[in-house]
Amino acid sequence: MKKTLVTISVLALLGGLAPAAAGQVDVGISVGTGGVKGFYLSVGSYFHVPEADVMVVRDRYRVADEELPVVFFLAARARVAPSVIMGLRVGGTGWLDIAFRYHLGPDVFFVPVATGHIGPPYGNAYGYYRKYQERHEWGRVVLSDREVVDLVNLRFVSEYHKVAPETVMGMRGKGHAFVAIHDEVVKGKGKPAKGAEGQSGKSKDKGDKKK
Repeated sequence: MKKTLVTISVLALLGGLAPAAAGQVDVGISVGTGGVKGFYLSVGSYFHVPEADVMVVRDRYRVADEELPVVFFLAARARVAPSVIMGLRVGGTGWLDIAFRYHLGPDVFFVPVATGHIGPPYGNAYGYYRKYQERHEWGRVVLSDREVVDLVNLRFVSEYHKVAPETVMGMRGKGHAFVAIHDEVVKGKGKPAKGAEGQSGKSKDKGDKKK
């Protein structure tokens, strides 16, 4: 009964917006339903929201699995409900433009990496990041929706599971989808990370600038 009540309350919060079109999902290494569920659990734990909320956003708006971290990341940083972010998204606003709308600089998407040369799919994004780091230059940073998804999932997986960003980059560079990458990281650790600090809306990375 409690689970049902939680789901209904979240649906009421999300309102009557029409579902968004499902996003494109990359083809990568195979992953079972257990791995997908583990991905949802980790998203909820990292962003300090119940798994039910994650599932409702996914089902209500038909959000692709790997776009869920982006929804909750922007909601946490902008300090608004996920439904607000999805309202803009359904209206056709790009992920980067949503960030700009809430005065979030593109630097929030990046994690510091030790690698000098960064290959695809991160090369172009990090090229912009390194070239235009001053606040007055942020408007010159161009990030596609796909690049924002790649960057947010990189931050999410590496921070939550405490693995080097370069490790995640290497797996993504081989064409693996993030649900599968998450599953492989969990298997490599032997068990899901416990007690990992979630995303509270304020980054602790040295590479992030104060807003």
